[in-house]
Amino acid sequence: MAKNEINFTKANFDGLELPEQGKRATYHDTKVNGLQLRISSTGIKTFSLYRWLKGDAKPERVTLGRFPDMTIEQARIESARINADIARGINPMEKKRLDRAEMKFAEFWKEYMDKYSKARKKERTIQEDEKTYRNYLSVLAARKLSKITKQDCQKLHHEIASKTSGATANRALAVLSSALGVAQDWGYMPDNPAKAVKKFKETARDRYIQSDEMMPFWQALLDEPNRDFADFFMVCLLTGQRREGVLSMRWNQVSMERKEWRIPDPKNREPLTVPLIGEVVSLLADRQAKGGEWVFPGTGKTGHLAEPKTAWKRILERAGIADLRIHDLRRTLGSNMAAAGVNTITTARAMGHKTLSMALRYQQLGTDPRRAAIEAGAGSILANAGARETAEVIQLKQARG
Repeated sequence: MAKNEINFTKANFDGLELPEQGKRATYHDTKVNGLQLRISSTGIKTFSLYRWLKGDAKPERVTLGRFPDMTIEQARIESARINADIARGINPMEKKRLDRAEMKFAEFWKEYMDKYSKARKKERTIQEDEKTYRNYLSVLAARKLSKITKQDCQKLHHEIASKTSGATANRALAVLSSALGVAQDWGYMPDNPAKAVKKFKETARDRYIQSDEMMPFWQALLDEPNRDFADFFMVCLLTGQRREGVLSMRWNQVSMERKEWRIPDPKNREPLTVPLIGEVVSLLADRQAKGGEWVFPGTGKTGHLAEPKTAWKRILERAGIADLRIHDLRRTLGSNMAAAGVNTITTARAMGHKTLSMALRYQQLGTDPRRAAIEAGAGSILANAGARETAEVIQLKQARG
């Protein structure tokens, strides 16, 4: 048996060791001539057919697809088909090049979204990718894939940064690189030109509501005429959860008895149970009387509130606060947890961060530490806002009129 020649089975694949950083390991199937499995140091497994072709000075490698998206049986069937073409004198790489020679980025983007993204990504990520394409990547729409260079990607990266920010440019570059990486895997491009572009250094944002800003901010919430948006911002602030999660909050995820909100599919893909402090439970009890599926119903196609930017702007103007984003509400609760002496691991677990993941696995924290953390952080917020004079739960509906 030749070196690295194995019978391609899932069990054998599971037992393969990863190569060193930056290296690839290649394994040959014992059943189909030329069929290979290439494994990267990050664990990506890709099927390819490696064959000498008549008249060529060196073998050609035809990329078939990634495992397990492409099964072993599918890889063998596709290899057999290509081998049959080779036997008839057809060069599969030349055929593929001719078939795709005129493909433009806009055409590929549609194929990428339809066949790749929609099968693997969450709906909100798909929407974000489409928005990135419309706003930034569509300038490449008419460019042939084979003509997109590293210099093109680098130039676009810098142009986006000059009009927005380095962080936004980095996000756009990441979306472009992901798409062109798939184009490479599918054999449409020899390499991924965006992968080599160096990202801008980003400074982590540390803005949150300061203690002297909390009282005017809270009063601005109480004065907001649209109670749906006011309640939405209060829940964001007092649970520390992301905007998208709170907007899509359903009543069947909330237990008023246990004072918990179960988020089945948050951004980090790990289900999260969020303890609800008394003020939030009181607020939700008022809203629950309205019925319906959504905690924050809306009139758009999603069925729930979709865009709180206008209300957010009104609230900041009333409060006299500048340079504050909705996501900073999440950071505000975290900073108040830290100020209250909550340890880093408990804070990360309470807010559903994926950082410190290994430490969190071994800590095996239950709900009680998370509840104490949120109570401590939210209690600090409410104290600064003048909305909690004692440790006992107040009725928000009285303050809200």
